[in-house]
Amino acid sequence: MKLVIAPDSFKESLSAEAVANAIAQGWRTVYPDAQIRLCPMADGGEGTVDAVLAASGGERRELSVCGPLGEPVMAHWGWLAEDQAVIEMAAASGLHWVAPAQRDARLTTTRGTGELILAALDAGARRIILGIGGSATNDGGAGLLQALGARLLDRAGQPLAAGGAALIGLHRIDLDGLDPRLKQVEILVAADVDNPLCGPRGASHVFGPQKGAAPEQVEELDRALGHFADVMAATLGEDYREVPGVGAAGGLGFAAKAVLGADFRPGIELVADVSGLAEAMQGADLVITGEGRLDGQSLHGKTPVGVARVAQAAGVPVIALVGSLGDGYQGLYAAGIEAAFSLAPGPISLEQAMVGAAEQLQSRAADIARLWRLAARQG
Repeated sequence: MKLVIAPDSFKESLSAEAVANAIAQGWRTVYPDAQIRLCPMADGGEGTVDAVLAASGGERRELSVCGPLGEPVMAHWGWLAEDQAVIEMAAASGLHWVAPAQRDARLTTTRGTGELILAALDAGARRIILGIGGSATNDGGAGLLQALGARLLDRAGQPLAAGGAALIGLHRIDLDGLDPRLKQVEILVAADVDNPLCGPRGASHVFGPQKGAAPEQVEELDRALGHFADVMAATLGEDYREVPGVGAAGGLGFAAKAVLGADFRPGIELVADVSGLAEAMQGADLVITGEGRLDGQSLHGKTPVGVARVAQAAGVPVIALVGSLGDGYQGLYAAGIEAAFSLAPGPISLEQAMVGAAEQLQSRAADIARLWRLAARQG
């Protein structure tokens, strides 16, 4: 038989590649001769680079860049065939770089993500895939633009300080120094939200609180992003603040769309394309996908549903193997997932579940393989 294993990571527990390997080990205890294709997946957030490299090959590169609070951090990105680069902003500007007590969405910057784009340009990239999940930032992509050569100036002609709150003092945007190589590069943004830049569904209101913004700071940041959009519209002659998705990653999607001319696609679709998931499914008997938690919200752009769409097109059934099942997970049956299984063997703590995730994945995969074998005999 041919099995395709295409899971996302189990956050804070196992990478997508480790999840796929554990499932494969369990399956082989029942089907030692099975043809197994591992296709680790991601949705554009943390783990995207490693998932793409594990599935399609390529080179993992590292670079010291500006972190969210201005300190240097060691970030990674991927170099693929045909002059393609894959970057996840979380590697440079992610929330994990900022301790909970230090989180302040007014101050964090996307400059490091811009520095990763510069590295890709230096390497000769003609296509850049930019995953923008997991950010610590709310600066509308201002730091990214500054890293790429744009000047954001106050009324005195001085460069703005880092962070989203500083944007309220923006007077003029000078794009003359923007790196000219950007005009020859296709930029694809992997994003799974359709939020505008400002307002009740905008970057500050929806995502600011998880990045450390108190209610009054949310309002401050929303006003600052609105002012940024005003100045940008005056500069470009077009207003991008209502384009679906520009509110992603604290508004980094806004800078990517308005200035870099990026196109937006669901993260799982982009990763599936780059990883060759559709080709891997040709002739497959079964697909196993999964993530840390499966619930009704998983319908909105999460990895298992994206994998199921590709599998449906190939006529291959899909089973989900997940850390836990939450409210409304049954809705995924209509999205192409035939069955879903949770790892937990009984009442255990989250910490216990995370520590033993690899072993539980192997055990559940073996159980599913036995059930598959029984069904095959009965058929």
